[in-house]
Amino acid sequence: MRIGIDARKLHDFGIGTYIRNLLRHLARMDDRTEFVVFCRPEDREGLGATLGENFRAVAETAGNYSVAEQLTIPLALKREGVTLFHAPHYVLPPLVRCRSVVTIHDCIHLMFPQYLPNRFAFGYARTSIGLAARRATRVLTVSESSKRDILRFVDTEPEKIAVIYNAYDERFAIDPAEEDVVRVRERYQLQDEFVLYAGNVKPHKNLERLIEAFQIVRKRGLDHLKLVMIGDEISKYTALRRAVHRHQLHKYVRFLGYLPEETLAVMYRLAGVFVFPSLYEGFGLPGPYDPRAIADGIYRVLTDADLRKDLRRKGVARAGQFSWEQSVRRVRRIYNEVSNGAA
Repeated sequence: MRIGIDARKLHDFGIGTYIRNLLRHLARMDDRTEFVVFCRPEDREGLGATLGENFRAVAETAGNYSVAEQLTIPLALKREGVTLFHAPHYVLPPLVRCRSVVTIHDCIHLMFPQYLPNRFAFGYARTSIGLAARRATRVLTVSESSKRDILRFVDTEPEKIAVIYNAYDERFAIDPAEEDVVRVRERYQLQDEFVLYAGNVKPHKNLERLIEAFQIVRKRGLDHLKLVMIGDEISKYTALRRAVHRHQLHKYVRFLGYLPEETLAVMYRLAGVFVFPSLYEGFGLPGPYDPRAIADGIYRVLTDADLRKDLRRKGVARAGQFSWEQSVRRVRRIYNEVSNGAA
C-alpha cells in the first residue's frame, strides 16, 4: 500500500490543523507504510525533515480549487504509484483512478453561497463536493451535524460516511516557557488586556459583528481593551478594515496574520478571552448573530473571575474528551479497510 496525502493546505487554519495533526500522528504510529505527501515546494524540505523515512514529500504547484489540479493531481498519483489517495478537503479530481478517502469538513459553501466570490466558485464547490462524496471509496467528516449536511446536499450512501472528530493539539496543553511568553508579549506589544480571535478571515466567521461587539464592550467601561485578530488573507476582506474605521478602532484592533503554533499557544495564554463568533462550523458550536449578545459574553468573562476560572476548568475537561491520536488511528484503520477492499 502506498498512500498519497494532499498537504497543499498545510498552513491553513482549519484544514491545515487537520493535515498537520494527521501527518504528525501517522508518522508516530506507522513507520512501515509508504506515504507520499503532495505539498507546496517551500514545504518540501521541512516535511522531509520532520516526518519518518517512510514519508516522501513531493512538490505540487497547482492551486487549490483550480482547474489545473483536476489534471496534475491524477498525473502525480499515477507517476508516484499511489494506490490509495486521501484528499483532506472536498476536491477529488474525476481522473483519479486509485481508491480514495475524502474528508469533507463541512458544507459551508453550499449553505452560504452568498459568501463565495462568484457563481463559478459556487458551481465548482457544488460539483466538487457532489463528485467527491459519490466517487470516494470512503468519506470522512468531523461531526454528526456535518454528516447530516452532506446527506442533505448529496445523494450518497450514509454508511460510507465515517464521523471522526477533530481534537486540540496536545502541544497547547503544555505551559510555554516564561522566556517565550516574555518574547511574544514584547514582540507583539501585548501590554494591555486583549480579546483574541484566531482562524480564517472569511465572511461566515462573523468578524464584522465581533468588531461591533468589541466596541460595545469598550463603551461599557473597558476602554483599555484591545482586539487581536490572527488570520490569513486579511487584505482580501476590506469590509473588516472599514468596520474598524467606522467605529474609530484603528488604535485598538490589530491584525497579525498567520502565526506559527508555538506563538499561537502563547497568545492563548496571554489573552483575557478567546472569542469564537462563527455563524457555522462543521466541528464546534457557533455563537449568536447579535453583536450585543457577543458583547455580553465577552464582558461577563472579563469582569467575573469566578466565571473565568469555571469556564477554563470546563474547557480543559471538554477538550480532553477528544484525541488526535485516537482520531488518526481510526483514519489509519479506514486506510486499511479501503486498501483491502472492505469498504
